[in-house]
Parts: sequence; structure tokens; C-alpha cells
Amino acid sequence: MLSGKNYIAGEWLDGPDVFQADNPATGEKLPTRFQQGTEEHVDQAARAANECAEEFAAMAPSKRAGFLRACADEIDALGDQLTEIGNLESALPPARLQGERGRTVGQLRFFADWIEEGSWFEARIETAQPDRAPLPKPDIRSMFKALGPVGVFGASNFPLAFSVAGGDTASALAVGCPVVFKAHAAHPGTSELVAQAIAAAVEKTGMPKGVFSMVHGGGRIVGQSLVAHPMIKAVGFTGSTGGGRALFDIAVGRPEPIPFYGELGSNNPVYLLPHAMQKNAAGIARAWAGSLTMGVGQFCTNPGLLLALKGDDLDTFVATAVEELGGVASQAMLTDRVSSAYHHVNDAMAKHPKVTCALKRRDGDGAFEGSPAVYRVSAADWEANPELAEEMFGPAGIIIECDSTDQILAISAKLHGQLTATIQMDDADAEFAGKLRPLLEKCAGRILINGWPTGVEVCHSMVHGGPYPASTDSRATSVGSLAIKRFVRPVSYQAFADALLPDALKNSNPLNIPRLVDGKWQMPK
Repeated sequence: MLSGKNYIAGEWLDGPDVFQADNPATGEKLPTRFQQGTEEHVDQAARAANECAEEFAAMAPSKRAGFLRACADEIDALGDQLTEIGNLESALPPARLQGERGRTVGQLRFFADWIEEGSWFEARIETAQPDRAPLPKPDIRSMFKALGPVGVFGASNFPLAFSVAGGDTASALAVGCPVVFKAHAAHPGTSELVAQAIAAAVEKTGMPKGVFSMVHGGGRIVGQSLVAHPMIKAVGFTGSTGGGRALFDIAVGRPEPIPFYGELGSNNPVYLLPHAMQKNAAGIARAWAGSLTMGVGQFCTNPGLLLALKGDDLDTFVATAVEELGGVASQAMLTDRVSSAYHHVNDAMAKHPKVTCALKRRDGDGAFEGSPAVYRVSAADWEANPELAEEMFGPAGIIIECDSTDQILAISAKLHGQLTATIQMDDADAEFAGKLRPLLEKCAGRILINGWPTGVEVCHSMVHGGPYPASTDSRATSVGSLAIKRFVRPVSYQAFADALLPDALKNSNPLNIPRLVDGKWQMPK
């Protein structure tokens, strides 16, 4: 049962105003009225988080792991109720939402296992050498410690996996950072159900009340006050370049600047190499169409930019893609704002004097409608018109037609930051792919061969980030075990008595974790 309230440190609180979510499939308002969050709610949540931050960070990893697993169990227990409300608020099909729930609970359990394993501490021990000449060496030890309370923003396009209990929340809680979560106004009911699950896990595992709070907010005031609050020590954000940059500026402009990990825009270039195209242009086109339209193109990793040599093979690719995409029915996009922005960019692209429109349609006048589109442009015209590089957040792609492989390399050297870059190649393209790789390493966080970027595996080696504007810190990832490094900092302890050290650094290694001792890794017994 939905209350429509804000969850603040164990209490469900009203707000001064109410709002309703939309049903994208019908354009109608859903019946539940949700309480708008306020600056006061943010302040209460941040203070409660700060009060329990030391206690939470000092807990044994196994206890926090138990909390994460309890969160996963409670979300699983929501069953069909979560799928039903998620479908009403997002128009995403039940299978997609069920898969996303699986990823959400999977990454909670993934982080639970990881923090118990202990490598994330990066415990380093340099034992004293009092007789070293000309100067003695002191005992010095270091490890990662939690930053403190973290602000997390829900994403519009993933109501579960990048939302209340998503990767940012899971990785922050894993290392001992309490979370103040700003729910996305597009799916407040889905958000509340997951918050209820976390609240139940807090109770069952005896966590401090301030370890998690959720504030509703459709306007800017809640988000801005969250980033600006002096007790918030880091922020995780997934959203638009404009919105993310505005919040980033607040974060770094504070009297105490804080890290702002924003995942922003990306075109995710795909390279169609000559030999691969000669062998299978049509097959690659059909696979691209499937990736482009997955989730109505509303993925941060949507492959919206392609580079290829002009010629018959590319003509075959375009003709096949247009045929394939022409059979894809119009679907509801997540919000009217997303749909409006998509059609605005599409209309501008279709009218551009240097662009050839291969496919563009609009099947209806609905506020949430989204239909595929394909455009072609010469490499010279693409380079001369930087507006053509604007992200089309939806099922649309633009193909850059190049005169030579050298031209492909030249464009690649100038690309802005990207989450992903994909190379479609045959073995005979290996030499050219080898020339591409160092260029793509400079601009992308993840490089794929003969796959498609839509679909991000949660694992130890995943990187979901990239140079700006793909993200605000190219050293970070929001997916995978490396995500926890966003919410920790190294602390060094010199000449400490063993009894005063954190457990991770004590001589007896009570946590039984891997540690670097005098330059050599020692594995747990």
C-alpha cells in the first residue's frame, strides 16, 4: 500500500504540496498523490545520516553485508506488485522490469559478497624498521574509509537498477555511507515500494534509522539543497548533461567542495569496419536496429552514432536498418519531457541542410510517443556542424559517411567523452582496429568488439563512465565493484599501537582479508 509520503530516518512524513505521476501509455495522471519533499526534509535526512555515519562505517563488513542481503530479500518479496506499479509509471514491459529487479537485487548481493571478501579496503602495511640507516622507518598503515553521508539521485530511465536501491545506493551503503535518496518524480510509487523494502531491512537487521532516507521532489529545490547540504560528502547522479552540470557546479562551489559523480550524455559511437561490412552489412544493420530500439532508445549506452566508409556496403546497411526499424511500432517514452526533447532534436536533425533523413516518422500526437529515426551526414559536414553531435535520447541514430579510414581515425581523435565505443569487425579488420583502440581509450570508458553497448554487466571489471560529458569524473564507474571507490578515501595510520588500529590493519587480521604487507600480498587463511 502506498502512502505517498517521504521516508525520513524511519518516519513517513507529509509535505506541503502534492503531485501525481503520469501513465505514459495513456497520458493520464495516476491516482496516488505524493507529498512533495522540502529543504526541511533534506536537512532532517542529512542530519540523521550524519549522526549515524560513524557507527555505520565502523560496523563489521559482515553486518553491513547482512543488511544489503536483507534489502535484496525484501525487494524480491514485493513480487508482482513492484512490476505492476513500475509498468504503470514507466510503460516499460513487465519482462524488462522483472529483469531490472533481478539486476537490482543481484548487485545488492554482489556488493555484500565483495565487502565481506575485503579487498576493497586496500589494506597496506609497512612495518617499522628502527635500525634502517640513515633514518629509521616508522610503522605506517593505510586503508579506505567511508566518506560519510551520500546524496543519490534516481534516474528516469531505470526505475529500479539506477533508482532507490540501485548501484549508487548499494555501493555507498556497502562501504558504510548512509544515503539520502532523491526519488525521481516519474516513478514515485515504484520508489516508495523499494523504500518500504529498505525500511523493513533496516528494522530486521537493527541498522540505525538514519542510514537511509528518501525524499520526493519534482522541482529543483530538493536536488539543489541535497547537493549543497554541508553534511553530504559525495553525490551520485544519472541524468541529463544540463541538469548534471548545474548540480556539479553547486558541489564544487560549496565552501567544502565534494565529489560529484554524474553520468551525463553519450552518443556511444559504433564503428562499422570495411571487411565486416563487406561480409555482413545487412546482419549488422538488423542487430543495430535491435540495440537502438531497446527500451525505446532510452539507455545511456544507446548506440546513436555510427562511422563507416561510404559505398555500396553502407547503402545496404542503411536500407536494411530502415526496413527493420520501419517495422518497429511507436512506443511510449518514459515522460512527456523525454519525448518532447527527443522530438525537438529529431525535428532539428531532419531539417538540417547538411543531413539526409533516411527514416523519420511520428505515429501519433501523444505526449509520450517515440518512433525510430535514421540520418546520414558526410564526415566533413559532421565536423563542420557541432550541433549534429547532440545526443538524441531515444531510438534515433546518425551515420557519419567517411571517405577513408584515415578520416575515421581523424574524427575519432576529436570525439568528446563517451560511455562506450563499439567496433564491428572481421579478423581482416584487425590492423585498423588496432589503430582505433588507442584513440577510443582516450574518449570512452568501455570498448566493445562485435557486441552492442545496451546492457551493462555488473561485475568486477565493468566500467560505466568516461571522460566528460559522459561523466564528471572519468576515473570512476557507477557499475561494478570499482563503484565503491567513489565513496571512500584513504587514511594512513603512523606508529599506532595495535589496539588502536582499525580491524582491517591489526596484526592478527581479524577480518581475514587480503593485505599488502611490506610490498607483498598476503592472502587470508
